[in-house]
Amino acid sequence: MTPSHTIVFDLDGTLVDTAPDLITALNYVLDREGLPPVPMASARNMIGAGARKLIERGLEAEGRSVTVADMDRMTADFIGYYADNIAVESRPFEGLEAALDHFAAQGHRLAVCTNKLEWLSKRLLDQLDLSRRFAAICGADTFGVQKPDPTIFRETVARAGGEVKASIMVGDAGPDVGVARRAGVPVIGVSFGYTDVPIAELKPDRLIHHMRDLPAAASSLMTAQAVLK
Repeated sequence: MTPSHTIVFDLDGTLVDTAPDLITALNYVLDREGLPPVPMASARNMIGAGARKLIERGLEAEGRSVTVADMDRMTADFIGYYADNIAVESRPFEGLEAALDHFAAQGHRLAVCTNKLEWLSKRLLDQLDLSRRFAAICGADTFGVQKPDPTIFRETVARAGGEVKASIMVGDAGPDVGVARRAGVPVIGVSFGYTDVPIAELKPDRLIHHMRDLPAAASSLMTAQAVLK
């Protein structure tokens, strides 16, 4: 058995398919502004950099820009609506819970490192009965920085009780690969998430297409880390 590691997960598009509820919240805000809805298929890849950026991308799709004050108001409207409807259709990706069970049985720590706000992340994971599985759940506001700043990764691992040199990042997009590279840790990319640049092009250390493949991918990276020590 490999020594205990900390497996750090992105949230949106990695642990949970949150797109339906996020895009519903975006379209709620756009409707209030008299704008047409953004189609679900094209909006999925707008997700991943937080609520404000999602709204900005939604407005850009309609060729619109707004003042800072209007963006502040729209972001507040979005968060209010989303918080009340955070797990209507959002569900863990198939195979996730079996993968988490595997890691827990092996004695590994699990953590969440997301650009979503911490309280929203915890609310979502609470409603999906997943919070109890993670030693730390950290968001964009937890340490005052977002991915790909490596500080958020390092502090997440520390809060989970782990060590950066024995940790792995799992994510679906550029910020996840970026934070791993800057923190000096390996990264597993998932191909089923939300990204404007295909995850394969970002060259993660391992690439998986289903959560059933995560334990094997993580195990191979843990073995490689052990050899390098």
